[in-house]
Amino acid sequence: MTFPKLPIKLVVGLGNPGPEYERTRHNAGFWLAEDVAHEIGGSFASEKKFDGLMARGQGAASEVRVLKPQKYMNLSGQSVAAIANFYAVAPAEILVAHDELDLDAGDIKFKFGGGHAGHNGLRDIQAKLGTGDYWRLRIGIGHPRDSLNSQQAVADWVLQRPRRDEQNAIETAIERALAVWKFLAVGDTESAVKNLHTKPRMDQPSDKARA
Repeated sequence: MTFPKLPIKLVVGLGNPGPEYERTRHNAGFWLAEDVAHEIGGSFASEKKFDGLMARGQGAASEVRVLKPQKYMNLSGQSVAAIANFYAVAPAEILVAHDELDLDAGDIKFKFGGGHAGHNGLRDIQAKLGTGDYWRLRIGIGHPRDSLNSQQAVADWVLQRPRRDEQNAIETAIERALAVWKFLAVGDTESAVKNLHTKPRMDQPSDKARA
């Protein structure tokens, strides 16, 4: 597959606002956004006209903005489209990081384009942008059907905190994604995909798991 070779100018982390959701599985996209903001030397500030918290910094090829929408997950598209339109950011220059039920905790994948697969945040972004042709970083959180709580509703699962071993695995996966940011920042998306999708020989637990 041929990938767009445009530098990423807008990184969006999906999650729900408020301290009660901060450490839940559904907020994995926020965790990635926070780490990217640190990587580019930015700090989050409220941007009321975009209904979000935004950080900015200088990437290798252009200015980069990092967004944490402050609407609930199913209204994320409003913030994303507002920023994209205001700063003339093309969909192919947007990376949306989100939790992914169909990947185990510790798995992480890039994807360009496609549908929303029932994810409410992606559904709204696609509707507001009018296209699905943007980058997604799928952060595995596992599925209740694969756990001891196989009868647990998905809505309850995503709004709970991961177990410590799952949290460590997710943190390690996010660190792997940060390691390929240098490629995304210059539009070398092919190298980013190749490097992220090449499994390390031995994953070590992260030593900076969120408390």
